[in-house]
Amino acid sequence: MGRVTVKRPVLHIEDGETRRRPDTLAAEEPLEIRVAGRSLAVTMRTPGHDVELTHGFLLTEGVIGDREDVSTARYCDSVDDSGRNTYNVLDIALAPGVAPPDDSVERRFYTTSSCGVCGKASLDAVRTKTRYAPGDDPVTLTPEVLAGLPDTLRAAQAVFDSTGGLHAAGLFRADGTLVVAREDVGRHNAVDKVLGYALLQGGIPAGGTVLMVSGRASFELTQKAVMAGVPVLAAVSAPSSLAVEMARESGMTLVGFLRGRSMNVYAGTQRIVTEDAPLVGG
Repeated sequence: MGRVTVKRPVLHIEDGETRRRPDTLAAEEPLEIRVAGRSLAVTMRTPGHDVELTHGFLLTEGVIGDREDVSTARYCDSVDDSGRNTYNVLDIALAPGVAPPDDSVERRFYTTSSCGVCGKASLDAVRTKTRYAPGDDPVTLTPEVLAGLPDTLRAAQAVFDSTGGLHAAGLFRADGTLVVAREDVGRHNAVDKVLGYALLQGGIPAGGTVLMVSGRASFELTQKAVMAGVPVLAAVSAPSSLAVEMARESGMTLVGFLRGRSMNVYAGTQRIVTEDAPLVGG
């Protein structure tokens, strides 16, 4: 849609010298998600891949579990001061027989790009909704494959190269092949876009895959991976205590501080194989 980045004038200062120049910024605009005309959530996102984002959001909130659960997705008439469509309101029609979202999903207040779990009725409600718990997934990986994921994901971040201001998420096969990568100002939006892509391609539950994220592994990102049936979540930074708890409860493998050949495995160590033997532990 040509709105992923914007140009803004800046005053650049370096070594005591100043000059004015244009700078490229990552775009951030609100997206209102509606179901059957009813407002469900507003999230701040980088425009683009909105249909994927919305499908991923509905999947990870437990509203849908398959691409056939959605009948249509269309932009509503939301116009700016000049009368042009902003493409910032997306309305979803669920397929016949698919129950509408309950009150625990509804978010009638502002959701920032750093917090997507706000508005939950309770954490317990999140834990009990998944249709695709990853505990029985037999996939295994080597530390060598895991070590290569951050560089592969970084190489796929085209917009980050020009702005330096976006999070990224990527879905990988167990051999390290990248399936899809997405960028967004919100880390939870990047994950929703990736999982929405997988859903639309018939790839949910996402067995045998690794979800790689560019930042930390929060509780919310972990529950999104669980909801999609992803057996391995890897992050370049730290997990939270609640993320580790959820990973252990669901049978997911959780890897943090994945930097080069160094990493911490916080849960599901049996999936990490070294010298033809799985690791032992949690």
